[in-house]
Amino acid sequence: MEIPWVELQQPEKGHGGYQSLNPHSEILQKGTRTAPGRKVLTCDILVEHDVSIVVSDGCTLYADIYRPPSAPERTTPAILCWSPFGKKFSGVDSLKLMTPWNLGIPDGTLSGLEKFEAPDPADFVDRGYAIINIDSRGAFDSEGRMTIMGSQEAQDGYDVIEWLAKQPWCNGSVGMGGNSHLAIIQWFVAALNPPSLKCIAPFEGCGDLYREQFARGGIYGGDLFDHLIQKYMLRGRNGIESFRKMFQEHPLANEWWNDKRPDMTKIKIPTYITGTYSNTMHGMGAIRGWLEVDSPQKWLRFHPWQEWFDLWGNPQAKSELFSFFDRYLKGIDNEWENTPRVRMAVLKFGEKAPLENVVEEDFPLPRTEYRKAFLTIDGLSMDRPASTTGTVSYNSEDPKDTAKFKYTFTERAQLVGIPKAVLYMHCDDLDDMDVFLILTKLSASGEMLSTLNIPWKNLPVSSIAEIPDDLRTEVILYQGPTGIQRASNRAIDTSRSMHPNWPFYTHEKEEKVTPGTVVRLEIGIWAMGVEYEAGESIELRVGGRYQGISNFGTSDHVRNKGLHWIHVGGETDSHLVLPFV
Repeated sequence: MEIPWVELQQPEKGHGGYQSLNPHSEILQKGTRTAPGRKVLTCDILVEHDVSIVVSDGCTLYADIYRPPSAPERTTPAILCWSPFGKKFSGVDSLKLMTPWNLGIPDGTLSGLEKFEAPDPADFVDRGYAIINIDSRGAFDSEGRMTIMGSQEAQDGYDVIEWLAKQPWCNGSVGMGGNSHLAIIQWFVAALNPPSLKCIAPFEGCGDLYREQFARGGIYGGDLFDHLIQKYMLRGRNGIESFRKMFQEHPLANEWWNDKRPDMTKIKIPTYITGTYSNTMHGMGAIRGWLEVDSPQKWLRFHPWQEWFDLWGNPQAKSELFSFFDRYLKGIDNEWENTPRVRMAVLKFGEKAPLENVVEEDFPLPRTEYRKAFLTIDGLSMDRPASTTGTVSYNSEDPKDTAKFKYTFTERAQLVGIPKAVLYMHCDDLDDMDVFLILTKLSASGEMLSTLNIPWKNLPVSSIAEIPDDLRTEVILYQGPTGIQRASNRAIDTSRSMHPNWPFYTHEKEEKVTPGTVVRLEIGIWAMGVEYEAGESIELRVGGRYQGISNFGTSDHVRNKGLHWIHVGGETDSHLVLPFV
């Protein structure tokens, strides 16, 4: 298959911390700061800049290696941090550029040596580790054309891991750590089973780039990547394979798209997974990792925070990473195995603090009671189908118009798990429908609530109402789990569904909708963990545009025209399946 590609901007000195190739070593002295406002180094750190690593096809990649300068040979385990965003683009700089109020992470928390979405070398070198920040294939000065995930990047990771294990300073044990891209790649590399890869810690990593990120529900959703990440963050000399062009030429799943879905069942090593409800790309990958990784030594912590805050601002996350890597990269018997295998969070919304570290037996929670909430022309009816048939419509071309279905709780309830919507729908003006839905929480007075994805500590505001409009992004705010589906892409392979409420859409063929004909849409909804008090409500909103806080990147790619009609009652018993615990 011919892979479409686009040019990248050339590396530019100073952009994302970039410096021209200059292989050399230096020792950063204990007690120094790399810049004002950064963490004081608590130990000496040997930095090897621009180390060249040749992978199996002859391509040269460049890495910066941070390690203890005086450790005896063959004693230092390695933690590989893999991404294309620039090995010197620091977390400090990314927070200032991309987040409100630095997510409440105080100055002096990070050293500035950490690459974007990666652990801080200042923390880990002090504990006897080497941190390897690498520019992946095609990024900045690394050779080759940039590929995003898939078998090529996985093979590169395999080669680098085995190279690291043979270095005279390394004890032969390599782990991987990091968030987002740095987490997703871990699924791919670990599935190849490099002999020297002893454990992985994917903190927030999606599990299928087609179904969870770039074409969720069969609708192209790569605008954020194309117009922000690819255009402004990525740099390289040989271009990048193009998701947008591939979708234009091959909108259905093909060999290239399917190569972007790792086989997690092939992962055999200790795995520490984190996830969160509020991220629009990664949560379901974390859940599939928990369900499919083929190792008895795996852990899942679903937390209530934004992913970068958890990685850099949550002391618990850092402490647990220390313990996890100590156990499996150093072989220290530190009772890590006593860590609860599953911990969940429950969001309360508004200014109420969430519940976190709720210990559970498994996920989905074994005690879950899946209850149907039937859509009626008046709202939601719990466990009772509508007595009469009817329809509810919305204008699919108006982003503000939605069909709303509400249920008010009479006593406190918790919904933790994977919900699903089954909707019977038709339209009169087009042979397809793009359907977007969200499960929101309403206050007792009927107002739609949001929740803050970071703690209120260290922020200049104390209520959601005080947050300025220009800062109301999904980085810090969350309104509920979403579902997305293109009607013509509704075919499901139940044998590949990881859960009955999370259907596996094949995306191998289009089944157009005859105008006026009712079709059944089974729409998987992102996992949720929400507590409702008596008088508060859950409300399903269905519309023709993405229903989350931030644009999912689909506005220019939606196939909608005129009214969409939702049928309720009788044989068209549109309903939700909700996970009560």
